[in-house]
Amino acid sequence: MGGKRWLKGRGFGSKFRMMKCLGSGEHLNVDEMVPSSESLATRDYSATSGGYSSQVGESEQKQPDNISNIEEAESSLRESGCLNYEEARALLGRLEYQKGNLEAALHVFEGIDIASVTPKMKVCIARRGDMRKGERRKRRSSSDIALPMSMHAVSLLFEAIFLKAKSLQALGRYREAAQSCKIILDTVESALPEGLPENFGSDCKLQDTLSKAVELLPELWKLDGSPHEAISSYRRALLHHWNLDTETTARIQKEFAIYLLYGGTDATPPNLRYQVEGSFVPRNNTEEAVLLLIILLRGSALKRIEWDPSILDHLCFGLSVSGALRGLATQIEGLLPGVMDRDERYYILSLCYCGEGESTVSLNLLRKLLSKAQNPNCINALLLASKICAENPNLAEQGINFASRAVERLQGRCDQMASSAHHFLGVSLSAEAQSVMTDSERVRKQSESLEALQNAERTMKDIDPEIIYHLSLENAEQRKLDSALNYAMQLLKLEAGSNVRGWILLTRILSGQKRYLDAETIINAALDQTGKWSQGKLLRIKAKLQIAQGHVKNAVETYTHLLAILQVQNRSPGLQKNLKGGSGIHDRNLEVDIWHDLAKVYISLSQWRDAEVCLSKSEAVSPYSASRWHTTGLLCEAKGLYKEALKAFTSALHVDSNFIPSLVATANILRQQGNNHSMNIARSYLTEALRLDRTNVPAWYNLGMLYKEEAKGGGHAAVTSLNEAAECFEVAEVLEESEPVEPFR
Repeated sequence: MGGKRWLKGRGFGSKFRMMKCLGSGEHLNVDEMVPSSESLATRDYSATSGGYSSQVGESEQKQPDNISNIEEAESSLRESGCLNYEEARALLGRLEYQKGNLEAALHVFEGIDIASVTPKMKVCIARRGDMRKGERRKRRSSSDIALPMSMHAVSLLFEAIFLKAKSLQALGRYREAAQSCKIILDTVESALPEGLPENFGSDCKLQDTLSKAVELLPELWKLDGSPHEAISSYRRALLHHWNLDTETTARIQKEFAIYLLYGGTDATPPNLRYQVEGSFVPRNNTEEAVLLLIILLRGSALKRIEWDPSILDHLCFGLSVSGALRGLATQIEGLLPGVMDRDERYYILSLCYCGEGESTVSLNLLRKLLSKAQNPNCINALLLASKICAENPNLAEQGINFASRAVERLQGRCDQMASSAHHFLGVSLSAEAQSVMTDSERVRKQSESLEALQNAERTMKDIDPEIIYHLSLENAEQRKLDSALNYAMQLLKLEAGSNVRGWILLTRILSGQKRYLDAETIINAALDQTGKWSQGKLLRIKAKLQIAQGHVKNAVETYTHLLAILQVQNRSPGLQKNLKGGSGIHDRNLEVDIWHDLAKVYISLSQWRDAEVCLSKSEAVSPYSASRWHTTGLLCEAKGLYKEALKAFTSALHVDSNFIPSLVATANILRQQGNNHSMNIARSYLTEALRLDRTNVPAWYNLGMLYKEEAKGGGHAAVTSLNEAAECFEVAEVLEESEPVEPFR
């Protein structure tokens, strides 16, 4: 009834008394409060400042909503029997805000003396908190009598402060808006430092206003460009007990996680006042964001909040950039069926396992995804499967299948993806060419490989170093050294010398052209631009170049320098821990190879004792090494101990049946024995060596020697054997003219 009576109005006298009250600060009885249809706040604003309120869009609410708000306000204020200055301004400011008169509303709100009413509000809130906790069980009427104002009045003033912040926000005054909004949180937190009890503001709008203020404050600091204040506000919203509902908390957690991931500001780790000993404390933005997203994901799985697909997208990003791909896989595997599309689940899981180096698991998932029963034409899955197979020569045939299907599906579509598909196809074809049985098939595969890589180069939008690298490598493998050199120079310029593999490939190509001095100059330039702990492979190839030029003494000095670096590193566990496996001289395989290279140098100099010391050193590093057994065989052979040498070469083949140097060395010793049985075994070894590497010069030379030995028997077969021997020697000579100091691949 009060609201209806208010709306009817009682003439100009009532309006005048209302304005007089606002101007003098006196109390006005609620029964006398009769606003007219004309805005009192607008009149007050116009009279004092000469301004005019601004309309912002169509913000004015429908008449029934205004009536409801007015009735609620009148009811709440009637409890005190009068309407004081601050409460009247709060009420009128709300009416102006609802109409969209933001400047007028702001002028009214600024007339409220927040500093004077804040202590009263704190007392009321603290008393209400005590009542809700059960510390005081008095009747509501008696408790409210002792309070400086009613809780409904507190609610109205809080709403006024919040609407003032919203008005300032709409006017672009973000810092002032944040400071205004912060007053609400500071007041409540000061009155109830341990948090709000349950159902604290169930009988008024205070809880609703508080929830909105908690959610708004960090957004205002973000708009103001104050990242640290925004982060602090987010943490305050989540760590203090504000009685927020589940959906509001979820929204704040999500927005905070997004800001941490993409905000571009490094936040200091949170200081958790109520931290349980031994609990996890995020160390950086990403960890804190991931923690929030996992909480949201868990809440969604438990049906506490609605499923939001973007949560998983942000979680994938956060865990990916932090390198926690296994953790991401665990989270995805823990999702309930139906939450995530099965194809997307398989693809993301395969990416995770591929990133963790578990290519077999990743490929198995992709095979399921690409099966006829699921999605055999998924382009992303085909490309990832092609990439995995291209990195493993044993999977070349499958790689060709996946890449060919991807090329077919991408015709006329994305050029960048098509370029990748051609690239992977070319790499797989090159690997397949190494294992085919016939020369004609090998030549065909190599031609198709080069064509696919050239197609990849033509279709790529931006120059891809990987494609350029494989073009250079494939041309070098096919002994097209001029083209290989051009691509290698382009690669070195493209990568600005930042990748060791570019320097090494260029050096190998130059050594294949017998330009040893130029190759050594390139290596010296690479050493100048490479950190000491990543120089191992560069120093090794430098020593080989020195040997090729006949500078054996310099090569020994280079190897000695390299071993000294190794010794320093081995005595520095902290340094080993910081280096990445396989990228520097700490690699155990590289260390073993260095000892064997040096042993071969001493064998060539007939320094048996020094060679034996090198072999003992390598045995301490890797006792089961095919290369060590092979080098031991070379030492025995150089001493004339052919039986011991044959035994050592055989031991190397027991460790690695495809170790080409031992296949050739074993065949050489068997050939020298001269009997038919030994010759047949030697031929089988050499044939296997050439099947594994058609460019192996010692294998072709020894096969020629084998045919030459067979020709000594005379007859028609001798002529055939001599022709075969001549062809083998010719191939060996041609290959030797372009043989690098170490294999291109």
